[in-house]
Amino acid sequence: MRPFEFARATSRSDARAMGGRHAAFIAGGTNLLDLMKLEVMQPERLIDINRLDLGDIEQTDDGGLKIGALVRNSDLAADMRIRTGYPVLSEALLAGASGQLRNKATTGGNLLQRTRCYYFYDTAMPCNKRDPGSGCQAIGGVTRMHAIFGTSEHCIATHPSDMAVAMCALDAKVEIETADGGTKSLAFDEFYRLPGDTPNIETVLQPGDLITAVRLPPPLGGSQRYRKVRDRASYAFALVSVAGIVEMREGHVARASFAFGGVAPRPWRNARVEQLLKGHPPGEKHFDDAADMLVSDARPLEGNAFKVPLLRRTFKAVLRELTEGHP
Repeated sequence: MRPFEFARATSRSDARAMGGRHAAFIAGGTNLLDLMKLEVMQPERLIDINRLDLGDIEQTDDGGLKIGALVRNSDLAADMRIRTGYPVLSEALLAGASGQLRNKATTGGNLLQRTRCYYFYDTAMPCNKRDPGSGCQAIGGVTRMHAIFGTSEHCIATHPSDMAVAMCALDAKVEIETADGGTKSLAFDEFYRLPGDTPNIETVLQPGDLITAVRLPPPLGGSQRYRKVRDRASYAFALVSVAGIVEMREGHVARASFAFGGVAPRPWRNARVEQLLKGHPPGEKHFDDAADMLVSDARPLEGNAFKVPLLRRTFKAVLRELTEGHP
């Protein structure tokens, strides 16, 4: 690990003032510290934000919840308001990492964790995400864990978060205080960037910008489910994952919201699939049509082609669970 300066922020304005192009905010540090040890990330200054007032879960005026950026994953998963109103989020959090890491990891940090691409972690290998313009060793390499949607000729890495997939399905918003003191609220599709020709730029955050909270809408109701397919039962990243919410009305799908993990550089949504499901009774024929539409955009490589049928089967299994008991 290379030498760096360490500072503690006592207020948000203090944190923003100390932030910059060569600085990084640290809370739990469950991903950042590993990357620094490997010299994948080399910030010149670490800014500890654990003393900021961002550790609460608050009810909002519209009946939703505001989750502070410093709320620990374990606390969020255990909160009764999350377990009853947003069970898909609680399930996703409990599917991630280990109990020890969830006790330390924060909401904001979870959103910003970096890809687990083997080549990104190995500084001896070229990686456009780590070293822009050096090439992508994953393309033509071992691609089992890599993306089948949203990739480019410069990067095929996946986003590793379980929590972010569930929050995407819930239509959550990321709240940000900008370096100049302004504020903005962004949907997940606006917050995360696809790799294109700049895979090193993963979000719209600018130097000094600070995630302050994630805002959930009022509870959506319906049936909710998070299913994660992985190599082992714990402490493993998703090969594919599905966060699903379905509301039935008079035997028909009134609302469907799905996000997918382990298959793209960000939590993946497909509005056409959700629209196709609406207004129809549940049934294998309709589930097949939705699953076919979902994977029609997939662009797998030889090593991860298995993800296409795996995602298709997992999506259909979640659909059956969410509509169980309806004709």
